[in-house]
Amino acid sequence: MPFSSNWGVLNVPDDLFVKIINREIPADIVYEDDEILAFRDIDPKAPVHLLVIPKRPIATLNDLEPADAELVGRLVLTARRLAAEAKIDEAGYRLVLNCNPGGGQSVYHIHLHLLGGRQMEWPPG
Repeated sequence: MPFSSNWGVLNVPDDLFVKIINREIPADIVYEDDEILAFRDIDPKAPVHLLVIPKRPIATLNDLEPADAELVGRLVLTARRLAAEAKIDEAGYRLVLNCNPGGGQSVYHIHLHLLGGRQMEWPPG
């Protein structure tokens, strides 16, 4: 059944993350509230690699509006909370938010990568 919210039923056929939100494909979900979902990356690049996404589809950072500022803040605060729960907050972690192909974005639904549990390198790649 598609996810129903204040925005109605999400029906974005090619959006992988909407399929996860709608429970059409499985994911190892670690957090969920009315606006945010977080789950383990299926191809982790660190011992802890979570994706933190808004349930409302927003394709890229360039599509954000000023009214989305609170949602973006909640994404970051959710990532901080998940880092603490994973016990990587004190050692350190990385948040990544890619935009468009040149920035490394491969799924066009904004999402934070929360990476930790190992020393992060710079430049990231």
